[in-house]
Amino acid sequence: MSLITEEQVVLDLAGADRHEATRRLGERLVASGRCTDLDTFLADVRKREETMATGLPGGIGIPHARSAAITEPSLVFGRSGDGIDWGAKDGPATLVFLIAAPEGGGDAHMQMLPKLARALMKKDFKAALASATTEAEVVRIVSAEVELDQPKPATAGATASTAGATAAAGADHAGGAAAPTAVATAEPPAKRVLNLVGVTSCPTGIAHTYMAAEGLEAAAKAAGHTILVETQGSAGSKPLSAAQIAAADAVIFAHDLPVKDAGRFAGKPLVDVGVKKGISDGPALVSQAEQLVAEWDADPSKREAAAAAAATAGASGGLTSKVEEGASTGTKIRQWLMTGVSYMIPFVAAGGILIAISFMLAQVAMGSNGAIEIVKYNLKPGDPLNIAETFSVGSLTSWAALCFVIGSAAFSFLVPILSGFIAFAIADRPGLVPGIVGGFVAATMGAGFLGGIVTGLLGGFVARWVAGWNVAKGVRGVMPVVVIPLLSSFITIGLFITVLGRPITALTNGLNSWLTSMNGASAVVLGLILGAMMGFDLGGPVNKVAYAFATTGLAAAGAATDAPQLKIMAAVMAAGMVAPLSMALATTLRPKLFSEPERENGKAAWLLGASFISEGAIPFAAADPFRVIASSVVGSAVTGALVMLFGATLRAPHGGIWVLPLIGNFGLFIIALVAGIAVMTTIFIALRSREANLAQVEATATV
Repeated sequence: MSLITEEQVVLDLAGADRHEATRRLGERLVASGRCTDLDTFLADVRKREETMATGLPGGIGIPHARSAAITEPSLVFGRSGDGIDWGAKDGPATLVFLIAAPEGGGDAHMQMLPKLARALMKKDFKAALASATTEAEVVRIVSAEVELDQPKPATAGATASTAGATAAAGADHAGGAAAPTAVATAEPPAKRVLNLVGVTSCPTGIAHTYMAAEGLEAAAKAAGHTILVETQGSAGSKPLSAAQIAAADAVIFAHDLPVKDAGRFAGKPLVDVGVKKGISDGPALVSQAEQLVAEWDADPSKREAAAAAAATAGASGGLTSKVEEGASTGTKIRQWLMTGVSYMIPFVAAGGILIAISFMLAQVAMGSNGAIEIVKYNLKPGDPLNIAETFSVGSLTSWAALCFVIGSAAFSFLVPILSGFIAFAIADRPGLVPGIVGGFVAATMGAGFLGGIVTGLLGGFVARWVAGWNVAKGVRGVMPVVVIPLLSSFITIGLFITVLGRPITALTNGLNSWLTSMNGASAVVLGLILGAMMGFDLGGPVNKVAYAFATTGLAAAGAATDAPQLKIMAAVMAAGMVAPLSMALATTLRPKLFSEPERENGKAAWLLGASFISEGAIPFAAADPFRVIASSVVGSAVTGALVMLFGATLRAPHGGIWVLPLIGNFGLFIIALVAGIAVMTTIFIALRSREANLAQVEATATV
């Protein structure tokens, strides 16, 4: 039966609003016997309208819905002389199509939508509808452009029958020589079934993201293929697994935002279009994917070139977290925390270095009390020390104050960013609001980085829980922009303020008091422990825990010049430099103890160690783990203890020798570093010299 009949055409559509006009169109479906319950159908249409307006530019309205009240796929056309507001930005709609599909009617409405959308792009089609004088004329115009795909008949039997009939005819005509004719009409090879994957996204991450996904899924199904779509919407996304991507024959991106971690899909045939193409032209996109796969199969060099490019290309932009799917609970917790730390470190680096520079300049410009006086500068309106109102290009004090104010502003984000990206690692984008706002509240209450960790974990879990609710279709559109941030923020921050905040603040104050009171033996013991942790696994989990403890502690140091957290940061950095520098020194002093590749690694370790990259010692630890790790733990512990004993301080979270001017008591810092390197180098050379196969090493080494 046709999608549209003369009874389903209204040439003089009128109504106070689009809802009244939709009712008038719906009445035509009741009259034609295609709608069994008008109110139910109109409620389904209105629910769809609440998700996103269905007005299109150019004076078009396309209200549509699946409904249990509809008996078969149908179109109703209405033409309004004055126009009716259908939600389009450019004005009212004069041509309106009501699209109705049965609730269990498969992909009928997804077939009608793109076909109708393509037809409405044609000026001739719209002009013909605008000038049509009879209902029959409208039916003819619409039917020529929009009709449902007919089910494909079973071809195997038909082909076999055709082949048999042709063979028989050939036999009658050529005295039994039917074989050539039978071969000529044999069934063509079966169409290859493709495994496709896709990604959809739009700027708001709401309706278009999921409509495009639905369009791609319907188009792939109609073409006989399978597809898995990752919807990168505001409600978060469940990333496709590495195995699913690896098994894909081709990839379709329908997006208006950068695809997160797009490098995952490198080396695959790619169709890359805007999100609206996924909604209106899904079959064409699937067809393009088919064509690309066929081209790559016919020309293997294209696949080889893409694989080579993928090997050297990095993933594209977008926020990412390195939380491994299927990892243990302990590993996930560490990865959640390290995600927060990794996003926080740039703020620590920028803020810490700027504050350190401001202190250096202030000492020159203002004398011995410069570092004390410079912290009084601010941005308060009317304050005589407001740097925005008093800045002078020729004043060194102004430059020092400018650096301090900017650095302090960067530092004020440390706890919110730590908290926000812990929550992001757990719940993706929905976790950012409760995490960042919760971190701000934690910092305001004085709960410090411990409070930020708690609000990050709590906000992430609450946001993930709310995002996982199975809600009605009409509510889905407002979930990411209203419901998830509202409820997750209220629950997370409400709990923190009323229940968790005060005890965590007390714990933070106690920790700060303990760190502040540390001197002598207790400070040395802490430096000893942190140094040993830095030297234990050279960039591994234990090393990262010590580093995270130091960098998050910088948030509590503020603008203080002698805070214990600054000593801890100096101890951790110095200890992390020991192992690679020691191995570099050992390969220089006793080259015969090392193979040629090890000596080459030793040359690189000089720069890596000087830049505070502990991983520079990993090649040595991989080849000789016991001796390297044993000596590294001892040497790094010595350096950490001495830095704490000497009271060296550091605001920068990274940099090695490149931030030496920013180190307080940097002479003593260097002495502590040299001492640890000497201890580790001595221990390692002694242990390696006792090696049973030393003679073999010396015999094969080249000097």
